[in-house]
Amino acid sequence: MVDAAEALARQAAERVAAAVASTAAAAAHHTSQVQPRLARVLEAFAAERLGTQHFASVSGYGHGDQGRELLDRVFARVLQAEAAAVRLQFVSGTHAIAAALFGVLRPGDRLLALTGRPYDTLEEVIGIRGSGQGSLAEFGIAYAELALTADGSVDFDGLEDAMAIPTRMVLIQRSCGYSWRPSLSVAQIGLLCERVKALQPGCVVFVDNCYGELVEAQEPTAVGADLIAGSLIKNLGGTIAPTGGYVAGRAELVEQACCRLTAPGIGGEGGTSFDLNRLLAQGLFLAPQMVAEALICSELVAAVFSDLGYPVQPLPAAPRSDVIQAVRLGDPERLKTVCRAFQAASPVGAYLDPVPAPMPGYASALVMAGGTFIDGSTSEFSADAPLREPYVLFAQGGTHRAHAQIALERALVALAQAGHQV
Repeated sequence: MVDAAEALARQAAERVAAAVASTAAAAAHHTSQVQPRLARVLEAFAAERLGTQHFASVSGYGHGDQGRELLDRVFARVLQAEAAAVRLQFVSGTHAIAAALFGVLRPGDRLLALTGRPYDTLEEVIGIRGSGQGSLAEFGIAYAELALTADGSVDFDGLEDAMAIPTRMVLIQRSCGYSWRPSLSVAQIGLLCERVKALQPGCVVFVDNCYGELVEAQEPTAVGADLIAGSLIKNLGGTIAPTGGYVAGRAELVEQACCRLTAPGIGGEGGTSFDLNRLLAQGLFLAPQMVAEALICSELVAAVFSDLGYPVQPLPAAPRSDVIQAVRLGDPERLKTVCRAFQAASPVGAYLDPVPAPMPGYASALVMAGGTFIDGSTSEFSADAPLREPYVLFAQGGTHRAHAQIALERALVALAQAGHQV
């Protein structure tokens, strides 16, 4: 006789299997995109003549680190940019973005966010929240934002009025972040670049590219963005980069960001790679495959929760510009239940119980399922959420779709055991 636990496990497995079947075409599409993305990476390695000698680095100041310099050129090619700086000294994507903002902007300049309120961790950088720590506002940089439309889209009609004031830089956040909105496609970013340049030709277009690298055939720097930045423990690190971030774009802007990371006069010439160049190069080699698997995992999350009646963003098989999958659970207990189940299915710290807690840089307490080999790596399967209404789960990453299937089965069982309809 089948007991209740076995029945729940079987039901969960059947639901996930149905999601696998329903997303098979989308999975095949994502898999088909690995080859052209990998070809771009291989062409960059070949053009820059990557050899085993580049895996070593120098100590101290890092002057003349040939491996670091080669990786900068390789990443620039892959990101379709004039120049790039790939640095382990960037502790996060937020750090890379902050270096770009402080590197390019000067007192009296104006920064305009075109995609509504930026991601939580940038609020204190800009000066929207917090004080006394050297925000842009404290350095006399004005800030404004163009609110999104009711459906979460960029307000193209309001752009001209928003840029009626001289603006040094516009900030575009490619991913949804912690907002319930569609992520921007590269084509949409290209249209924004055209409009901005038509209104103010000298305005710098800066794109927060986190979670979006290698998802589409082009990067924002190929369609008019002057500067982009992101993290290496997301897409481009291929799940094995131990830390770091990057900036890429016009050479003079990349150097200005590096001058803020190090010091004026040193810029991109300093910074050792700690003999980790091989991991960065190998991570980039693996990145096309890992991004495809992350997208397939997101499709599964979307299909499972959509089938249960929860609103999801984006819908299964919808066009994607990043690896994030949002699920509006609408209840803090459901949110914590799913995160606990995902954590229990993690390779690291499966015994831990995710408890909502404050996180540096965030306005709300976060609940996070992040049992990853690299701390905070969202290129590995993870999920997190600010503990605030409407209690949206943001899932991302995944080294293989099988991991997402296991985690989803456990989440469905946990939801059922907690009395939620599945």
